[in-house]
Amino acid sequence: MAAVIFGKGRALGRAIAALTLLMMSTALPAEPTDTAVEAAFLPRFARYVTWPVTATPKGSDPFLLCVIGNDPFGGLLDDAARSQLVNGRRIVVRRMDSAAAADSCQIAYVGGSRSGAILAALGRKPVLTVTDAINGGQRGIIDFVLVDGRVRFSIDQSAADKRGLSISSRLLALAVGVKQ
Repeated sequence: MAAVIFGKGRALGRAIAALTLLMMSTALPAEPTDTAVEAAFLPRFARYVTWPVTATPKGSDPFLLCVIGNDPFGGLLDDAARSQLVNGRRIVVRRMDSAAAADSCQIAYVGGSRSGAILAALGRKPVLTVTDAINGGQRGIIDFVLVDGRVRFSIDQSAADKRGLSISSRLLALAVGVKQ
């Protein structure tokens, strides 16, 4: 009889251990992906940049964050932008295939293999261009990079100056590198 009880106790112990491990694995928050971190950063950059008067939204127009080319974010960027305001304006995410319609954008995330051509098409327009060195290609004014396995960003201050954009010293201080 003792052997039967001992055997049942061992099975119960295993079941409790398995249940505990299951609960621990679901209770721990998942580590955000690089893409999720970038999506969270993008709309927040707007708080730390000043655009020329000619490039700011007029009347009740929203602040436009455009994704040109490859869109790695899907709904993540829409979710992150939904809760952000820039000078009392809501942020609207637009997706486009070319830079032709980007004149009205305040921020443009440029992704994919055509990033060099898209950045060239944007030229010196007052658009804050953001790229991802993690995936290679040309670099925008702000460029996402990986440092010690974490998403960070570098800033090209001279490119921002050429486009009439003023970047806050608070954002510059958070960058891992600033090109003057």
